[in-house]
Amino acid sequence: MSELTFEQAVSELEEIIKKLEDGRMPLEDALKAFERGSELKKICETKLKEAQLKIEMLAEKPE
Repeated sequence: MSELTFEQAVSELEEIIKKLEDGRMPLEDALKAFERGSELKKICETKLKEAQLKIEMLAEKPE
């Protein structure tokens, strides 16, 4: 699977949250969804950290 963009990861995570909040998902499916959500959260955190570092580097560049 190709790497997700930040926006794709957030979108998929939002869908998982909606399904979990609905409460109608069987337990086994809910556990799998939770696991996928955890993976997506890590992807989002990594991408945000990379963006923050890039912004900091750009802000430090002399003009």
